[in-house]
Order: sequence, then C-alpha cells, then structure tokens
Amino acid sequence: MLYPYMTLSDGTEIVHSQIIEQDGKKKVYIHFERPNEGGFDEARCELPDYKWISRDGFSDDDISFFTKLLESNAHLLYKYASCGGIQIA
Repeated sequence: MLYPYMTLSDGTEIVHSQIIEQDGKKKVYIHFERPNEGGFDEARCELPDYKWISRDGFSDDDISFFTKLLESNAHLLYKYASCGGIQIA
C-alpha cells in the first residue's frame, strides 16, 4: 500500500510504502509522480540506500532535488511508514 506524503508546487505527488523488511534491512519505497501532457513522469527511490530504481521523465536536476528532499525527510518517512501514513485530523 502507498501512503500520501506531500504535493510539490509543480504538481509532483510524493507517496511512500509501509516499512518492508528485506535481507535484514528496513526499506521504504518513495514514489514521485507528476502529470505531463502525455500522462505522468514517474520515479521511485529505495531508502535507506537512496537507490533510484526507476525514472521516466524527470531531469537530473529533478532527481538531485528529490534526493536532497529525501535526505532531509527520511526520518519522517520512516516514522510515517511504520504507523500507516500521516495521521491528520
């Protein structure tokens, strides 16, 4: 299941998975999606390694920005992934 995290000013939606234990590591997958004229630009990153496992339509500058965003938000993403997303209201 994917949980909403934030929407950027350009319409990019950021969602995350729950914590997935694999090979003794607790991983969280982060998905970025932005509408374009023909559909969507998409990218997916695996934490804690910051490994980009897919990317279509986003520039190198976009990916660099997303990496910095993830580096400063990883602790929150793990927190929310462990409790089923952000609990608002």
